Amino acid sequence: MTDLAFPTLLSGVSAMALLAYVVAASIPGGSVGAFRASLIVGWVLHALATIVDVSGMGSAVTGARFGFAPALSVTLWLVITVYVAESRFLPIQGVRRTLALLGAFAVLLALLFPGELRPHAGSRWAPIHWVLGIASYGLFGAAVLHAAMLNRADRQMRRTMSESDGPRVSLSSAPMGLPLMRLERLTFRFVSAGFVVLSVAIFLGWLFSDPWRWDHKAVFSILGWLVYAGLLAGRRRFGWRGRQATRWVYSGAVLLLLAYVGSRFVHDVLLSRAAGS
Repeated sequence: MTDLAFPTLLSGVSAMALLAYVVAASIPGGSVGAFRASLIVGWVLHALATIVDVSGMGSAVTGARFGFAPALSVTLWLVITVYVAESRFLPIQGVRRTLALLGAFAVLLALLFPGELRPHAGSRWAPIHWVLGIASYGLFGAAVLHAAMLNRADRQMRRTMSESDGPRVSLSSAPMGLPLMRLERLTFRFVSAGFVVLSVAIFLGWLFSDPWRWDHKAVFSILGWLVYAGLLAGRRRFGWRGRQATRWVYSGAVLLLLAYVGSRFVHDVLLSRAAGS
């Protein structure tokens, strides 16, 4: 296998996924079926591009590949997966174009910065730790998506209430058609699931790291874990909801992005360029 096979294969699949996402983002709002078909095509090709990248398929050197861009790409792919599944049951059309553009951005970023070759892992549990970490990213990403929709629906509802002299709008639904209470429950379900998965990932990382290091990844991961622990405790003890709760969701997500994606970006891009200059 030549050294050109891997970049050629990755570029071809990524280009097709990128095209499908761009087509989906350009489809008018009323064409729900066409958008969904294009998004699903992009979603499938996105998964294939990720498999090619992470597995090193077509590369002359064996071993798994990983880095900040594939991690972010997998996270956004999981978020789109949640949207594809839920859009069959919930009218969540307000984020369609944004998700398609984010998918295109993730594919392009992973194409520009493919994963780093990792032929040997420090522990046989390391792959499980990685998978659980990325799974928690996806779950928290889905929570961020739902929190954004919840904030948007809340703003629309408040605007409608302030402009109308009629009866008070029901909290069970928003002007955009979203069931607010159900959306709020879904947001916290994703937060709870992500918190459990992240807890296991951090525990495995601590248990099988030799030695455990308090590096940027560990510090920001623990800080993100503490934010979500505080959010769940505040929700249970004080009934936090609305903007107060979504601010915690956003804050925890930013910390977790800094934990791995941010640290790997500094290592793979900034430090590598500094060393090469």
